[in-house]
Amino acid sequence: MENIFEKLIKLLKKDERLVSQDGVLLKNQTQELARKNDPELIKLLLSDKVIKQHFFFEVEKTLIFDKEKFIRFISNKQFLPDSYTAFKNKIGLTVGDEYLSESKEVVLAWPYKDCVLEGGMTKEDQKRDEIFYNETLAPDDINRLLDPKVFTNFKRIDKKGEHKLDDFKRDEKGIIKDNLIIKGNNLLALASLKKEFAGKVKLIYIDPPYNPDSAANTFSYNNSFNHTSWLSFMKNRTDQAKKLLANDGFYCVAIDHYEIFYLGVLCDEIFGRENRIGVIAVETNPGGRSDSEFFATSNEYFLIYAKDIAHAKINNLSLDQKELLVYNLEDNISKYKLVPLRRTGSNSTPDKRPNLCFPIYYDVKQNKIYLEKKKGTTEIMPMGSESIMHVWRWSKEKILKSINDIEIKKSKNGYAVFVKDRIKFEKKPKTLWYSSKYDASSHGTKLLQSFDLDGKFSYPKSLYLMKDILKILTNKDSIVIDYHAGSGTTAHAVLELNKEDGGNRRFVLCEQMEYVETVTKERIRKVIENNSDDEFVYMELAKWNEEWVEKIEKAKTGKELAKLWDEMKDIAFLSYKVNPTMVDSDAKDFSDLSIADQKKFLMECLDKNQLYVNLSEIEDKEYGVSKEDIKLNKEFYNL
Repeated sequence: MENIFEKLIKLLKKDERLVSQDGVLLKNQTQELARKNDPELIKLLLSDKVIKQHFFFEVEKTLIFDKEKFIRFISNKQFLPDSYTAFKNKIGLTVGDEYLSESKEVVLAWPYKDCVLEGGMTKEDQKRDEIFYNETLAPDDINRLLDPKVFTNFKRIDKKGEHKLDDFKRDEKGIIKDNLIIKGNNLLALASLKKEFAGKVKLIYIDPPYNPDSAANTFSYNNSFNHTSWLSFMKNRTDQAKKLLANDGFYCVAIDHYEIFYLGVLCDEIFGRENRIGVIAVETNPGGRSDSEFFATSNEYFLIYAKDIAHAKINNLSLDQKELLVYNLEDNISKYKLVPLRRTGSNSTPDKRPNLCFPIYYDVKQNKIYLEKKKGTTEIMPMGSESIMHVWRWSKEKILKSINDIEIKKSKNGYAVFVKDRIKFEKKPKTLWYSSKYDASSHGTKLLQSFDLDGKFSYPKSLYLMKDILKILTNKDSIVIDYHAGSGTTAHAVLELNKEDGGNRRFVLCEQMEYVETVTKERIRKVIENNSDDEFVYMELAKWNEEWVEKIEKAKTGKELAKLWDEMKDIAFLSYKVNPTMVDSDAKDFSDLSIADQKKFLMECLDKNQLYVNLSEIEDKEYGVSKEDIKLNKEFYNL
């Protein structure tokens, strides 16, 4: 007798849409059709009595499809247990009963490193004045969220200051070549960049909020909610970012030890494990963190993925000053230092390595060496101190093969033999980076302070660390995106590196926090004051419901919030779940809530698909988009 698994597989294979050319049932396609309540799929499931009883239930003589139960069932590891296609590289990060990689939830925002929630603040948190709310949208609440958005408040900024933007500059391929700084929700900004930059970006670098279990974490909900929401937040944005990368592009994300394992699994699922090309440890805090409970944390990590490893190629790094001092000799091949050919230490005597103990013959007049005795040559043996016989590092065969790399120098006891320890003018990057130039305090925080900017920013990266990442993962004409722009270190590094090597790299930064205007934009403006040809375009996502989000965040009293609700009913886009009349009828219950809960309720009343103005509605007079902005948006989107 067939079990329920076998029966369902046999039934689903009747639908050609659900079967691959190899005859394998396509689980993801089946799940997607189920989520959409596909009529043909439901009709098929109803055609079998057993399946019908299993996945449908009756309410007042109406059959209801238990969609979630069906999706969980076909996600079960017992379903298609022998299907290589279905479970190929399935790692299994799950949230509840669902694979995270298959989740359609969207975490709309996350507090950045300098942000806190108003509710449940600690005393330390109360010193800060930025308030930020996290919200997760279920699949049923998402329709136009990721549609392209309208941009506004355009400015071209150069060393002379801010100017009205007349148009965007494009290169010979028709791609925008202006540097860009975009203010607005980074998920929606990424979705809006797809039309112009999909498949064209060489490097996406991000330094996201780390979500640590320490004082550095400014998000005050419980850890389980915190962790799963953070993973969904990262997944949503990484999915969008991948679409922007060129085939030879790279995705580089900075992370600490609290989330590196989970983020690695998540990125393995999105990019493929075979495309993970490096896990780099960088010492960014040589002194270690004093607030660490156990080990004093002194490093963080970079996870680096190729879009397609078949097209991936990284660059070498130049030698640093310390290496140049050690490798201080140079010939037409490379830089080098001289090291003795005589072996020392363990296994360096003839009884241990008899084949490496032999004479070398040196012709002083002709400055030539031989391994056979010739007239006029001097015999040299690997004799150590105290007349102890040693052996050579190289065999006879290797000496003959590399004879031009051997030098003979006069010594107290005759002659000493040296070999050229070569180092190329460039070196392959290692997986462990440590140097004083990577110190985030000296070359991040203190550097930022030197710009004398309004507002504060915690934990900026070292400028030199970012420059080395760019040297390895970009070319001179690459497009670089950083959608957690923070203080703008990535843009600063792009400009500095271009200045050093004559490159024409372009940056695109995205940042939602208010400090994008007082810190990020102002830092880059001050950098270009000394670079005569550098400039960038600043622009913002055109707000709609986001205006109400910000007003709710800033409100201090229940009276202010009640007034906001009256305005929202008339102007804002409310969620389809909200019945304003019922809310008004329960005004007393609303006023009895805490200020934090009143804010949370009003946030949930807003339709998050309408946070910003959708491009498709740019000419709708209700949104008040100016003629100048309409023109520039059409230029940006190449319409």
